[in-house]
Amino acid sequence: MKKLHKKILSAVIASTLSTSALAADFVFKMQSSDPSGDKNYQVQQQWAERVGVMSGGRIDIKLLPVGSIVKHTETLGAIKMGILDGHITATGYFSGQDPAFGLIGNMVGAWSDTTQLLQYMNYGGGNELMTELYTPYGVHFVGASTTGVESFVSKVPLNGVDDLKGLKLRAPEGLVQLVFAAAGASPVNLPGSEVFTGLSKGVIDAADYTVFSTNQTNGLNDIAPHPVQPGFHSLPLIDISVSQKKWDKLPIDLQEILTVSVRNFSYDMTTQLKIADQAAVKIAQANPDITIHDWSAVERKKFRAIAKSQWKVFAERSDNAEKVYQSVTSFLGDNGLL
Repeated sequence: MKKLHKKILSAVIASTLSTSALAADFVFKMQSSDPSGDKNYQVQQQWAERVGVMSGGRIDIKLLPVGSIVKHTETLGAIKMGILDGHITATGYFSGQDPAFGLIGNMVGAWSDTTQLLQYMNYGGGNELMTELYTPYGVHFVGASTTGVESFVSKVPLNGVDDLKGLKLRAPEGLVQLVFAAAGASPVNLPGSEVFTGLSKGVIDAADYTVFSTNQTNGLNDIAPHPVQPGFHSLPLIDISVSQKKWDKLPIDLQEILTVSVRNFSYDMTTQLKIADQAAVKIAQANPDITIHDWSAVERKKFRAIAKSQWKVFAERSDNAEKVYQSVTSFLGDNGLL
């Protein structure tokens, strides 16, 4: 009898899920730039599920982890071609398409905390600029998020700018590599999925990857036991974008639901990762084999000066990049952050 009840229950659940999927008026197949096991992806999945509830089941977001359909650097083109309906990704991955994406996606050293970047995006012209940049690709920019000021993992002690000289480090292409090269390091191209292997095999000595908690969970601090925390360099723009054609088919109320949901998502993402980082730092501090390095204000200022010198250099690579440079530096200046 119990087995029969279980079968009936399973059938009811399957039927409900099937009916729910069929009931969705709009289905969005979206790819993330994060692996399914990361905290980032879990928060993204929670957002996708909330949108389904908020829309009364009219929107069904099918979220896929990094690399499921195309490479993380190819989702922008995949949306344009109709292979994907959207993405949740680090905008800087598209610097090969236009340097402007590398500049707005990770203006190294520009932001000290998440609120500054989100203030610029939501109220300082950033969202409008991203809308303009994505228009030629047939992609609609729904809204901005970020993670947190990223940590830095290293197999050798790093106490300041001078320790970066000659350091083999993994860094995303574009402005990030340019800045670290200007600081004397030797940047190496590696996807995030290969950071652990690269460190363990000695291909790299350090990595600009992601926030402290993710590094700790993935065991990076165990093989590279000299993390720098709080981070001093990277605060990436994470954007949620969809096909313009599919966006235009949405009624106004669903467009508004998606827009507002991303504002909530950005708060959820930054808050959950901050909490996770605080807990991870305590775990790392209790490990005698891990030494956390916190750069002084003087050293952070030195690095930012190097980064600022490269902003203008990078901006010269395209007209759009120059627009980003002027927009961000104007915002920083107007708000006493420059």
